[in-house]
Amino acid sequence: MAITALPRDTDADIARVTEALAMITPRWNVRILLALSGPPLRYSELAAKVSWLQNGQLHPKLRALCDAGLVQRTEHTSRHVTYGHTERGAALLPVLPLIVTWAEEQLETADRPLPAIEQIEDSLTLLTRRHAAAILWVLKSREEVSGRALARIVMPSSDWTNIYPPLRQLVADGLVDTAGIGQPYRLSAAGDGLGPVFGALSAWAAGHPLTHATQHPVWGRPGAVPAPKPWVSNQALPAPTAVSAVRTGASRPTWQTRDLFSHIPTARPKAALAAGGPRR
Repeated sequence: MAITALPRDTDADIARVTEALAMITPRWNVRILLALSGPPLRYSELAAKVSWLQNGQLHPKLRALCDAGLVQRTEHTSRHVTYGHTERGAALLPVLPLIVTWAEEQLETADRPLPAIEQIEDSLTLLTRRHAAAILWVLKSREEVSGRALARIVMPSSDWTNIYPPLRQLVADGLVDTAGIGQPYRLSAAGDGLGPVFGALSAWAAGHPLTHATQHPVWGRPGAVPAPKPWVSNQALPAPTAVSAVRTGASRPTWQTRDLFSHIPTARPKAALAAGGPRR
């Protein structure tokens, strides 16, 4: 079923990316996926890595990730069950450093240096708001669009005024700009900078290598730096409230899973980020 009035291929592309975001955005999902980096784990071993989860929280999360095709449950015997990434789940991990890079470059400075894992979670919250992906897609492809025209494209079956709540939210988040009431909408620099993230998610959702991201018809950037390699780490993950980290000064790091949770803190200069950037 079409979700927009865009061409069928574009509509399907947006739907796949929206679904991919919906798989990983729920609380703790990314942390669980990262905890499963390395050999498959028994339930008790995984629970020890994500010990901040309360009793009864981990099992439904694992079931949902298995249903999404990102985690595989293997029953060796009735008393020996392990969990690990599926091929699809492992292929998704290299998208995460792209989200971190975007967040470091585009989100406004926080009161404290944030671990990369929190950068990912903050970014996913912005990108999974209702209609966000479709609105950003249209603005990227058409540069400037009025609210009424945008409504006809993004939500053709709804009253056109329903476009304004998600638009106002995207403006507040710093991903969309407008000169004022009645003026057209366009992507902000932060919204435009989502190209590598949406391109990679689109490639992954379609079952293509992430190198295809640079050739995306809307978000592609031919000649861009290839996606970083996957993380490799079996370290236990500290509790969310105990971490304090940011990435190193390299512009395009090759991330390790441990970098998401503990790293030598380095202050981010406020001058490097434009005032009024995307809100966390």
